[in-house]
Amino acid sequence: MGAQEVLSIPFCSNPVDNTEYSDTQLVHAVRKALASVQNGDTDHYTQLIGMMMYPKYSDFDSVVQLETLLKALSGSVACIDVVHHRDLLSTIFTMSLWDHRPNVMDALVDLIISLAVTSGKYLDLCLNMLVSNFFPPPSVTDEKKQEVRLRVHEALHKISYLIPLAPSKLAPILAQRMPKIHIKDQDSLIVTWTYVDNLLKLESSPIGKVVGSMIFMVVMERLRDLDLESGSDDILQDDSNIGMFDMELEYAVESTMNEGDEFPLGALYQNASHGNVVSDLLDKLMDLAFEHLNFCHNTGRLDEVFEILFESFENYILNTCKTKFSQFLMFYACSLDPENCGVKFASKLLEIYLSSNKTRLNRMSAVSYLASYLSRGKFLPPSFVATMLKRLVDECAEYCRTCNDGMKPKAHQVFYSGCQAILYVLCFRMRSILDIPRFQSLLTPLESTLCHKLNPLMVCHPSVVSEFLKQAKAGGLFVVSEAFNFNDLQESELSRAFGSFERLEPFSPYLLKMSSRLEDLISRHFNVWSMPKTTCDEDDEVIVNEDGETEEDWDDEDELDKEMSTPKYSFMRDTERLLKMPSRIIPSTSPPESFLM
Repeated sequence: MGAQEVLSIPFCSNPVDNTEYSDTQLVHAVRKALASVQNGDTDHYTQLIGMMMYPKYSDFDSVVQLETLLKALSGSVACIDVVHHRDLLSTIFTMSLWDHRPNVMDALVDLIISLAVTSGKYLDLCLNMLVSNFFPPPSVTDEKKQEVRLRVHEALHKISYLIPLAPSKLAPILAQRMPKIHIKDQDSLIVTWTYVDNLLKLESSPIGKVVGSMIFMVVMERLRDLDLESGSDDILQDDSNIGMFDMELEYAVESTMNEGDEFPLGALYQNASHGNVVSDLLDKLMDLAFEHLNFCHNTGRLDEVFEILFESFENYILNTCKTKFSQFLMFYACSLDPENCGVKFASKLLEIYLSSNKTRLNRMSAVSYLASYLSRGKFLPPSFVATMLKRLVDECAEYCRTCNDGMKPKAHQVFYSGCQAILYVLCFRMRSILDIPRFQSLLTPLESTLCHKLNPLMVCHPSVVSEFLKQAKAGGLFVVSEAFNFNDLQESELSRAFGSFERLEPFSPYLLKMSSRLEDLISRHFNVWSMPKTTCDEDDEVIVNEDGETEEDWDDEDELDKEMSTPKYSFMRDTERLLKMPSRIIPSTSPPESFLM
């Protein structure tokens, strides 16, 4: 029986009717067709390739024939040569799982796995082919998406198990295949979402031990890019006529907030939605990332993942101007595990600020994030906040001891940014610090720092300084209060030279523009500004906790930590406190380059 006859019997006729031919005979026929190419006879080889190119394989017989051929090729991979069978390899690696029925998909995946593990020279091609199937064509069903994704992930895991080197080969492929964003192309946005979803699934698998760091990097980079493209800059403008703390109090939400209610962040940004497809995609990607962090937390991996997450944050977010939403991924991760991740985030930011090896931009951005985080993190106990403040206060005090300059905002930006961070945190946390003498004593060097001829009170933003002095006077923070002007301050040329307060609010509520689900996840962990109690007259408001206890009822310091880590909303005797969204908002920015000269 000739080669033509051997090949044509099982493949050119109906394979279902040819039940007398065994799998071994089919494999033998394919091997002969492959071998004939090296002898100059390409008829059988060309016929074999033609059998793999039926359009869509809707015909049942064609589907069965293709499945049979793919299985025979899986048994013949040792006979495939990268030079002589280039056309066959090209046909295999350009096939798409999305075009085929489940039985053909299974046969094709098995062939790809066989090629990958038989010869290392096909490994990259096999990995690329599988990753290409992370991109669905338009208008496919959810069922089809699940069928394809399941097979691709199983194939990647099997190849990685059989070839330990595979995950390290996979990492650059995954990074290179991240889709480009075309703002006006809805399909490209859907493809991006699907691709990121697949990446995060891989990160949570054993492959993630090798590719996890790269995955977080590319995801964080994409979040940043979408954040900057989200089209919200037109509403994120400074209104110099409104103080930064007044902005959270001046305008009202339609419904009154009752005692103990969570702050409705959605009311602050309900007018910020642009119907922008990029913003919609960003919301969905943030949702995916939040779900992934929850999964890591529930499986005990969050502490491990956090190290990679922070590295991604430092590389792509920390020094990026005008990010509005993506930084909240770090905030949420900290809220899931305050004792570990929450402490690490603050500590790492502080280390960056204190490090002389970091750039000025890095240090100023880090202390800006630190101030906002310590102020806004409802899950951070006062004892921890006081400890962080002490390190900042000591650093600024030491700087003053070695500096003989007067007010030079540009020359001493890092120092002034540290002072401004301290004042800002105390605007939110003053009461909890002053209620514990031990905490208050940690701030002792602050008075001499503020009285130094560097004069940080004249350089820092007047809204921060004014609110700080108001609370410091009422609480008796300083022994020699006459040294300070407690009246409202106006913005000076010096404070403008240093830069506005906007860098202090990377975690501002005005920067949130997310889905309602993400809003809920953030708001339960988020401190918002509420007017503090500043006097003890009978007619003043009384601040109570959710159980109706007054401050005098607190005895145990641990219980005090718990209570004071949650903001207390007060009942006003004459009027209800209402909150409104400001018409214009301040974005999170890094220091302008001109300040770094």
